[in-house]
Amino acid sequence: MHYETIAAALAPHGLLARGGFVPQVEDGLPEDSTCAVMVGNAGPAKWQAFAQARRDEPDAMNRWTRRVLDPLASELGAQVVYPFDGPPWFPFQRWAQRAEPVFPSPIGMLIHPEHGLWHAYRGVLVFRESLEGLPERSDVASPCESCADKPCLRTCPVDAFGPEGYDVPACADHLRRAEGADCLELGCRARRACPVGRDMTYLPEQAEFHMQAFLGSR
Repeated sequence: MHYETIAAALAPHGLLARGGFVPQVEDGLPEDSTCAVMVGNAGPAKWQAFAQARRDEPDAMNRWTRRVLDPLASELGAQVVYPFDGPPWFPFQRWAQRAEPVFPSPIGMLIHPEHGLWHAYRGVLVFRESLEGLPERSDVASPCESCADKPCLRTCPVDAFGPEGYDVPACADHLRRAEGADCLELGCRARRACPVGRDMTYLPEQAEFHMQAFLGSR
């Protein structure tokens, strides 16, 4: 199996192969695993594919993800694990940092040098056979290191991002109020303030979907 074969299978669904890693015992993946490939998205491509196939059902995004990745994993001879299966939860953020150059940002989300904050991970394909063409993780610095202004930290209207971390209750309370309509309908204002990956910004309907999902989980 070649890495590019996996990438080509994901592309029609707006999904990306986002690097991989060799599983270790502490990862909790099957003992005979030789390679794991991160599956994710960046920008609006996944949303466009999801919107065309979307069903009127609870947990629509996660269920769509399963309908896409379960049969695809079977065709590729892989197992698939998801970030929304749990507890216990798989350490997707830790895996992502092993697979590609993503870094914790000042507001907690992982930042990518090209995608900025406009990306996510939807699953991991786990293989027993070794893969050809698996890219090495790029050795680049976090774009946050050279960002002197840190606009993400001074843009939130309720100062939800501070030295003590993310104030989830303050954020959720703001979204429920009329003055929170901008964040609810267009996405987190602090996230939008980041100068990296501006061309990957989510579509308004995509951003609102995720903000409503966040609010519904509180």
